[in-house]
Amino acid sequence: MSNNIDVVEIYTDGACSGNPGPGGWAAVLLYKGTKKEISGFEENTTNNRMELKAVIEGLKALKRPCKVNLYSDSSYVINAFKEGWLEKWQKNNWLKSDKTPVENQDLWKELLEISKNHQVNWIKVKGHADNEYNNLCDRLATEQIKRNTRQNPKE
Repeated sequence: MSNNIDVVEIYTDGACSGNPGPGGWAAVLLYKGTKKEISGFEENTTNNRMELKAVIEGLKALKRPCKVNLYSDSSYVINAFKEGWLEKWQKNNWLKSDKTPVENQDLWKELLEISKNHQVNWIKVKGHADNEYNNLCDRLATEQIKRNTRQNPKE
């Protein structure tokens, strides 16, 4: 990667109504004064899957290799990278220390593959606090759930 690599800020969040239940994810990408918002919905999912999906989709939105400051309020996502969980899981053939399979392997593997293209700095932010873009992601993810479940009432 060249020294003239672009620096992008990505904020992500996932939400779930029930766990499992209908879920939404969102990412906000900031680059040279431009803001791009993306979000999506899954009918039957978990909060952790939505947190992972938000990160994956945020990174997928990048058109070329970048230096990424990725902000998430998910300890699950951030600690997997910062605490070395992913390396341990891979060494142990995707088994946790208690010998049970790692959950969400499909998304973890996809995230590992996508993140190889970028220099990612994983940054934990406090959820539901005063971070403008984390709060925006939370609203976008929650709106996805409301918008998609309003049309399909479960009665």
